[in-house]
Amino acid sequence: MKDFEADNSIVKGYAELLDSLSSSMKLDLIAKLSDSIKSDLKSEKSLFQKSFGAFESKKSAEEIITEIRSSRMTNRLVDQF
Repeated sequence: MKDFEADNSIVKGYAELLDSLSSSMKLDLIAKLSDSIKSDLKSEKSLFQKSFGAFESKKSAEEIITEIRSSRMTNRLVDQF
């Protein structure tokens, strides 16, 4: 609840500060804030979309498979019955 109260007091402080601005300055500020929010949403969406897709590499599939297989380390001991 304290976070909400702190956020609310910050908002009240900004509101008091903005009361002295002219209407046109307030509208300009609203437009800039809206653009800022839109750009934040676009960047979040593009980051989400970038997390999907094909694996990209200059190596061929065979080279990648060989590299993976050669890097495997096993110390498996088979129990004798």
